[in-house]
Order: sequence, then C-alpha cells, then structure tokens
Amino acid sequence: MRLFYNEHMGWIEVITGSMFSGKSEELIKRLRRVKYANQKMVVFKHASDMRYDETKVSSHSQNYIEAIPVETIEEMYRIVKTDYRDVEVIGIDEIQFFGEKVVEFCDKMANEGKRIIVAGLDQDFKGDPFKPMDELLAKAEFIDKFNAICMVCGSPASRTQRLVNGEPAYSDDPIVMVGASESYEARCRKHHVVKIREK
Repeated sequence: MRLFYNEHMGWIEVITGSMFSGKSEELIKRLRRVKYANQKMVVFKHASDMRYDETKVSSHSQNYIEAIPVETIEEMYRIVKTDYRDVEVIGIDEIQFFGEKVVEFCDKMANEGKRIIVAGLDQDFKGDPFKPMDELLAKAEFIDKFNAICMVCGSPASRTQRLVNGEPAYSDDPIVMVGASESYEARCRKHHVVKIREK
C-alpha cells in the first residue's frame, strides 16, 4: 500500500498491547527518529507513573526519552498552547491513565496538523477494553498491536495478568489499584485468570 502525505496533515498513531509487549520501547524508537529528523516535538507521561523515573518515558529494557509529567488534559493543552505552539509531533505514554478527554485532545491536535503518537494498554486486567483506548483505536489512522510472551507457557500473550499477593485478582477489584501489593504478568488467552468472588 502506498501512502501519500500532504503538508500539515495530522494523524494519530496508536501503539498498543499487553504489559511487557514493547509498547514504550516502540514509542521511544519512533520519537527518537522524530528527534533525529529535527522535528519539533513534545512528549507527555502521566505524573503518577514513576516506575523508572519522574521525567522520562522508560521501557522495561531501560531505554528512555525525556517527557513532561502531567496529571490532566488541561495541563497538556496549556503546555502545547504556551510553550510548544509550533510543535509538529506529540508523544503520550500510558495513555489509558488520562481518561476520556484524551481522545478529544488527540483528535483536536491531529486536526491541527500534528502527528500524535501514543502508547497504552488496550485491555484492563480482566481482558475488557481499557477505556478510552477503544475509542482512540477507532479514531486512529495507524495501529500497531504487540504481543508479549506468556509467563506460563511461552505462547503469544495478549493479556495482562494482575496478581495480588501472588494470586489472580478478583473481577470486582478496581481497574487501577494505586499502592496495592500487586504485580503483573503477560499471559495468553488460555492462562489468563480472573477470579470471581463468592457471594
């Protein structure tokens, strides 16, 4: 397929998949190419994501790129409109943490001629669509979905297994659990487990 780009044409690229599938790695790779091309860019990450660094988007393999930590879409709008008015490319990591307003932000920026590159989970720990990624996938021009390797059998893993104290999480647990004693594994469809609480 041959693609033709018009000058000042914007679009949305979505990099998605389970945890440990290489989403942030791919985002960093694309943003580094933007940097090498001397295009003007800004990169955002959610302020709550401090797994590796407060001001960097980092992959599990320790690659990173500088980013601006923000908590709200309003902050993103303000930063773009005041400090990055002539930006050409906007990168956003862990986009599922930003809520539904992020779809409108990406859409608006793409309509203004900017290239938007985002990475995030497409499914929550239960295997359900992780909002607002489902809507963003529908609006994106380009989508890449990555699989990890199942930690149980080595098959392609499309799901994220949440473990609380070594046991699969319950279906009625919160989607985002801040500060919980939990860990995550990549799992295939067969080995992904969500426990149902007995009533």
